[in-house]
Amino acid sequence: VSKMASLVDNYEQQYAVLTADITAKIGRIRVQSGGEKRAFVQDVDRQIEEAQELLEQMELEVRGMNGTARDRLRGRVESHRAELKRLTQEFQIAKKPKEDVTEITVEESWDNNVTEDQRKRLLDASERIERSGRTLQNGYRMALETEEIGSHVLKELHEQRETIQRSRGRLRETDAELGRGSRLLSGMIFRSLQQRIILAGVALVLIIVACIVIYYSFKS
Repeated sequence: VSKMASLVDNYEQQYAVLTADITAKIGRIRVQSGGEKRAFVQDVDRQIEEAQELLEQMELEVRGMNGTARDRLRGRVESHRAELKRLTQEFQIAKKPKEDVTEITVEESWDNNVTEDQRKRLLDASERIERSGRTLQNGYRMALETEEIGSHVLKELHEQRETIQRSRGRLRETDAELGRGSRLLSGMIFRSLQQRIILAGVALVLIIVACIVIYYSFKS
């Protein structure tokens, strides 16, 4: 469950960065026209699709949970979906051409009647939002890079641990071999001493026998 919750948190971070950028671009679409506006519209269309895919991924993860965690995360996902619906409606309004009188809404009427100063303030506000979105994106990217570095370090530590364990195994095997060699050498030395003692005993017996033979030879 904790792994699923972590995935949902990850999706939520991506979703927050994405919707912040969408909000900023909707603000730019309201005050732009021509090719620049079309470029922003295409970007937002693509980003809304990405946001919908993220919500679907979140819903899949939440459905796999149980207990209070599922209910809590389900409420958050529904809140995100309501927010995306609101952004989509704002986007549909913002991208309509201002000259299309039959399709104009209250939002567009206000946009057509704003003063140059108000338009400038709106543009400044949208730029600040866009900068905030970029800051969130940079923070999210740094978090991913930190996570990747941490994963790499953990992998290296795991490999080093395996290397140390293999080295310990080889040392234990070497120690066992040395122990067997030491016992074998001790046995050989012991047998050699035994053989020397036996040879010395045999030699002593032969010397005694020879002395007796010589003694009786002279006596007779």
